[in-house]
Amino acid sequence: FLCLGQPEMPKAAVIGVGNVGQAILASLVKHGVTVFAGVRDPTSAKVQAATAHIPGLKVHSIADAARASDFVFLCVPFEAVQETVTQAGDALKGKIVVDCCNPIGPNLTHGLGNARGGTEFVQSLIPDSQVVKAFSTIGYENMADPTFPGYGHGKPAMLLAGDNVHAKKSVAHLVERLGWEPVDCGPASSSLHLEHMTLLWIKMARMYGMGPHFVWSLMHKN
Repeated sequence: FLCLGQPEMPKAAVIGVGNVGQAILASLVKHGVTVFAGVRDPTSAKVQAATAHIPGLKVHSIADAARASDFVFLCVPFEAVQETVTQAGDALKGKIVVDCCNPIGPNLTHGLGNARGGTEFVQSLIPDSQVVKAFSTIGYENMADPTFPGYGHGKPAMLLAGDNVHAKKSVAHLVERLGWEPVDCGPASSSLHLEHMTLLWIKMARMYGMGPHFVWSLMHKN
């Protein structure tokens, strides 16, 4: 596994330790990735829950966690993104930032009014970083363990979007290690369509009775 040209195992910062952040942290730790939790308040209930759930978890400021890592997973509510990247400052410069956030508006509408994708917005805030959308089209319930017995050797799809091809390849290698099939969905503008898939997933899981334990899959006909 190669990350940014380095042969050693990558290091990852997870910014935000809510449901999504904790699930991604658990998956990364399970697969041997060195992780750092980046938080605003290390005494918060969410941080205490994360450290109880993941023994030995290293908790740092947002900037210090980002600075120590190759990948930075952004796992905060979309409305907190701008404040979060401001707190990170120049620690995000040159980093691959994995955008796990979704702009969700009233009544499960797109939070940016369909004007652009959330990843485009995040990239505009941190132009010196390479932003890749991932871990955004499914619920956190599926993120720590993507195995689905009964479906053969197929893996669930991890849909990616971003403008930097090399960054997407690095993220693809990482998510494949975590048990997903990476699927390149194109540039950052494609994040708008992935975010609509998120809205559909939420409706199916939370409103239409399917429950949260399902994911998307890509099947090729030979």
